[in-house]
Amino acid sequence: MPKLKTHKSIAKRFRITRKGKVMKKKAGQDHFNARESGNVTRAKRRTTKMARTNTRTIKTYINS
Repeated sequence: MPKLKTHKSIAKRFRITRKGKVMKKKAGQDHFNARESGNVTRAKRRTTKMARTNTRTIKTYINS
């Protein structure tokens, strides 16, 4: 069976750490941020760990 190609849109959105965690940026950062509190705005700048249910699928698309 041929090797899978890397899914480029997934590779741009997610990052895999050295220990194998899948990290993603929080959504909703482009506009309408003036209405939100400072805590929410700062929290959106950080990356978060992806849910375990989707990690296997994302890893197969990125590491191929």
